[in-house]
Amino acid sequence: MKTLTITDAKKNLSRWLDAAAQGQDIGIIRGADIIALRKVAVESTDYAQREYGATEEQIAAFEEATEKRYRRLKRSGKLVTVTPTQLRKILE
Repeated sequence: MKTLTITDAKKNLSRWLDAAAQGQDIGIIRGADIIALRKVAVESTDYAQREYGATEEQIAAFEEATEKRYRRLKRSGKLVTVTPTQLRKILE
């Protein structure tokens, strides 16, 4: 495991995050602890289950309702696609 001080980690954070994403063991020393940087897989269903205790059936129902709402809004013309430049102009 490559261990770094907080200062060293901050100087080249992108480099160390890339290394961790590629599977290298990277640890940052904080006091007497070493905090590991590791790539983790995150799924919205996993998050909903862990954070909110949602069941698989509840998640499936939510996904279905969201997809129906999306299709309805798209058909009605209320859902539009904008570029980042257009969004900035809207928000100004």
